[in-house]
Amino acid sequence: MRAAGLSGPELAEATKEVDPTGKGVSPATVGRLTGRGKTARDRCEMETAWRIAEALHRRTNAPLQDLFAMPPHLTVTVERSRSHAEED
Repeated sequence: MRAAGLSGPELAEATKEVDPTGKGVSPATVGRLTGRGKTARDRCEMETAWRIAEALHRRTNAPLQDLFAMPPHLTVTVERSRSHAEED
């Protein structure tokens, strides 16, 4: 949102432009996804995420990976195939 220069309500409005039905994502949903309070959420439906990502992309022309912050580190440190797991 910062890169696009949009507030939460402005982002919600921008999602209407990319939604074929014109409905978009509600300002309340954008607020829950971007907030940090009791009602904040860290997950959403794929369609919601897609509408937000597409609206941000149209405003910034940035690749998707540049629009979202990734966690600083992974909790998984070793990848194992099934055969490796059976060896232990």
